[in-house]
Amino acid sequence: MLYYLFTYLHDHFNLPGAGVFQYISFRFGLTVILSLIITTVYGGRLIKLLRKKQVGETVRSLGLEGESKKQGTPTMGGLIIIAGILIPTLLFAKLENVYVILMIIATVWMGAVGFLDDYIKVFKNNKEGLAGKFKVVGQVGLGVIIAWTMYYHPSIVSRQKVNGPIKGANIQMQQNFDGTKSYYNVEVKSTKTNIPFYKNNEFDYGKVLSVFGVKDGKYAFLVFLVFVVFIITAVSNGANITDGIDGLATGTSAVIGVTLAILAYVSGNSIFADYLNIIYIPNSGELVVFAGAFVGACVGFLWYNSYPAQVFMGDTGSLAIGGIIAAFAIMIRKELLIPILCGIFLVELLSVIMQVSYFKYTKKKFGEGRRIFLMSPLHHHYQKRGYHESKIVTRFWIVGIILAVITIVTLKVR
Repeated sequence: MLYYLFTYLHDHFNLPGAGVFQYISFRFGLTVILSLIITTVYGGRLIKLLRKKQVGETVRSLGLEGESKKQGTPTMGGLIIIAGILIPTLLFAKLENVYVILMIIATVWMGAVGFLDDYIKVFKNNKEGLAGKFKVVGQVGLGVIIAWTMYYHPSIVSRQKVNGPIKGANIQMQQNFDGTKSYYNVEVKSTKTNIPFYKNNEFDYGKVLSVFGVKDGKYAFLVFLVFVVFIITAVSNGANITDGIDGLATGTSAVIGVTLAILAYVSGNSIFADYLNIIYIPNSGELVVFAGAFVGACVGFLWYNSYPAQVFMGDTGSLAIGGIIAAFAIMIRKELLIPILCGIFLVELLSVIMQVSYFKYTKKKFGEGRRIFLMSPLHHHYQKRGYHESKIVTRFWIVGIILAVITIVTLKVR
């Protein structure tokens, strides 16, 4: 909203300084600052309100050191994260941008699913919360919205190189860097995405079924839909599982958010995209502004969520964070980088799947369930081994930063 106000003042009254709101980098900085202010200043007030309403965490007895101290700690703190994301975005982003609209929908949608889960746990005294099948319905629903919009919305296109003009396409003729050949940049609907460590650097959902003799593109949308739903479900559940000790999910998500901001900037800038030989996505650079709000909200919430935590984000925050990260990566066509970038989430999720599967298998085969880890998710395994909670979190953050650097490096390493 402020973006439109200052743009109007610049265009009609030539107000000094108002023109800086046209720059994504400037608005990115503003969203980070405002988001930090909202989450730190109003986060404390929310904690007091949650305590007054007795919205406390019910801790299961897992035999972990210090778990009794967490009993009664306010939960549903994800509300302040969502506020820290939405308010700066509404103020400083271009609200007609389809990517920004989708991110707002993803934030509210997954936040609502998580809020309902927390509400049932806290106010209905049901420790199980929202039934798993309803969570899946929510995740699938968001996947359908994003996949449908990405595939059919006319404003969502990518620029590709071809040898000649295509009828009805937006074409720009340029020179190659060697100056010897000319090629055409064409903005078209595409099912292509970037893939790491591969020379061609592109993966086409429309050709996945071609190995079975299916004509290219015949079931492209269905294939794309399956991938999108799977990614959103996996990442949101991974973030939810990672949120098990103070500050782990919040700090890891902040690192991921910074990386996504960089990826969105280069993907939405034709010069950088051409230099890095990645898919250029017109208008996607506006997502950098949203990423600024996301990073600011995570860092600001960490003020209260770091050890010893004064508030937990609950499923309201963790499911929203996971949905945001997945949707963001899909929109900038970097979703195949998620196993690297979100490696912490992946390992935490896999540790649970492996533990449960192995326990069931050994119980059926030997009559006695056996475990791979002392406890899952993985962070609880290290707690059982005697590592302090803050040490585990710090080391996971370091690994997350390393994975983020590797993710950025993949833009050139093929």
